Amino acid sequence: MRETARRAVPSRTGTPPRTPKETQLMELGLIGLGKMGGNMRERIRRAGHTVVGYDRNPDLADVHSLEELVGKLKGPRVVWVMVPAGAATQSTIDRLAELLEPGDIVVDGGNSRWTDDEKHAAELAAKGIGFVDCGVSGGVWGLENGYALMYGGDKEHVARVQPIFDALKPEGDFGSVHAGKVGAGHFAKMVHNGIEYAMMQAYAEGWELLEKVDSVENVREVFRSWQEGTVIRSWLLDLAVDALDEDEHLDELRGYAQDSGEGRWTVEAAIDNAVPLPAITASLFARFASRQEDSPQMKMIAALRNQFGGHAVEKK
Repeated sequence: MRETARRAVPSRTGTPPRTPKETQLMELGLIGLGKMGGNMRERIRRAGHTVVGYDRNPDLADVHSLEELVGKLKGPRVVWVMVPAGAATQSTIDRLAELLEPGDIVVDGGNSRWTDDEKHAAELAAKGIGFVDCGVSGGVWGLENGYALMYGGDKEHVARVQPIFDALKPEGDFGSVHAGKVGAGHFAKMVHNGIEYAMMQAYAEGWELLEKVDSVENVREVFRSWQEGTVIRSWLLDLAVDALDEDEHLDELRGYAQDSGEGRWTVEAAIDNAVPLPAITASLFARFASRQEDSPQMKMIAALRNQFGGHAVEKK
């Protein structure tokens, strides 16, 4: 692996910590074993916990139905949902509401909108089932480095899930937070992603301007020089250098970048609360513009999304 690729991994996180003897070992049901969920299952198991995983892809699954998953867990159960936001999450929670028992807990670790959390919590509470929402950040690097976690819910429900949060988070004192009541975790993760939009856009605009002028002859090395001693150094900058090492002028990429929805929700929440977000809003609109033309800036955005999250890119 290139030196730059190694530098892209925050060095202070490392591999998951060993589970202390006093930490309660748990059983967890995990639904959704894709890019994030599959690595999360592995990290939780490394910490000594038991994970029973279900996915629609039988090659990934430990069990072959939600009924089997629930049946293999001793009560009171904790089931973590890691599926796409919207209809997929709703149908999964609806089914769990039928299968689980009073005292069980559901954790939604996907990218659900915080308003959906409030609805899901109420639906499950009517059956005596607890609910915790958890924003998860870490992408394809999370298995080794840990996942930043932002969770919301009642203190007693969070306490039940805490050993799993501790297994997933990075080593050290930071990287996880009980952000507040139900919905707070996904709201915090939404704002996190909005900030991410704006940071990526700033790097992309600077990169395009450097590429445009004749006097700067080695843009990649300018970016690399910023990795030490500057106020704009960051993991995103390290990932940008990695992307440029793979394709120096991003000639192989189409200037098209998707948005996951959370940038839109951040702007909508800003409007609802009369909070000005000019940088985040502009970065969202720039992604819309990328779908109208082959934008050079969006090549960098697409490259960064692929580097930190494994998101698909479109080749020319």
